[in-house]
Amino acid sequence: MKRAAERKTDVSTLDEARAREIARRLDRALELSGQVLLDKERNLRLALSCMLASGHLLIEDLPGVGKTILAHLLAHVFSLDFRRIQFTTDLLPADVLGFSVYERETGRFRFHPGPIFSQVLLADEINRATPKAQSALLEAMEERQVTVESETRLLPRPFFVIATQNPYSQIGTYPLPESQVDRFTMRLELGYPGTIAEKELLMGVDRRRLLDGMEFDMDAARLLELQGLVEQVYASPALVDYLQEVLRFTRESPHYMVGLSPRAGLAALACARSWALIHGRTHVLPEDIQAVLPGTIGHRLYLRGERKEALPYTLEERVRELIDEVPIP
Repeated sequence: MKRAAERKTDVSTLDEARAREIARRLDRALELSGQVLLDKERNLRLALSCMLASGHLLIEDLPGVGKTILAHLLAHVFSLDFRRIQFTTDLLPADVLGFSVYERETGRFRFHPGPIFSQVLLADEINRATPKAQSALLEAMEERQVTVESETRLLPRPFFVIATQNPYSQIGTYPLPESQVDRFTMRLELGYPGTIAEKELLMGVDRRRLLDGMEFDMDAARLLELQGLVEQVYASPALVDYLQEVLRFTRESPHYMVGLSPRAGLAALACARSWALIHGRTHVLPEDIQAVLPGTIGHRLYLRGERKEALPYTLEERVRELIDEVPIP
């Protein structure tokens, strides 16, 4: 057992020179991306860290602030196959997963795959569809496969779901059930651009046309390689102790309806590893945990005596308070 543990430790060591080179290439991609999505550098880094952590991303904000552009941008950086589903009240699971059609010529049923069979799937305005349609994503996001007509079909690799949703206060929205929300590794808000960035946006070229003219020196194979390297970023026992203290605090605090699950801890740790790699480090620091905590646990926390619909716009502030409450060991 000891030898196996030692071998595992050796494998998980990432070369520092290689980490710096990866950070340099990612910085270049982020610099180009920042020309498309203006004044959102931190959001871009967080979204990229979610992608490198093999997670899924939920973007919640008002219409027209760049949610769809961010989804197109992430797919374009790695030249990934991109599909979009507009979630509406009449959307059916078969519209997402696919369906079989009987062919008279062959006397057999032929399966027509749905848009979920893509490397990047944009579930646009996911909370405008009914819970039945929303549930079509559950197995895909967790298992990277779907079961259609009693047959299990594997999804492409990499597979990344980006969902956008409008505020619950808007007409025609259905709150996502907790089981669906928990499948998302990270939740982000974009917000309005700054004054200077908004003026450049208004006077500049169309963002989609600008994106189409950009070339990134990465592809799907490169993304899979980076996702494997993220797993090699070292997290010390003391760092894991700190993360566990955060989880314990939410479970014992009287302010929350329920504490964070182990899945929330795994999501935070995975994104902290990718955040460290993006910044050229081979090991995770407490600051990396703190950087990704608002995005990875904010949508999983619910305060006692408060409606779920009212939470998303103040959760980041409350997570910051949680960070202040839990000391770094």
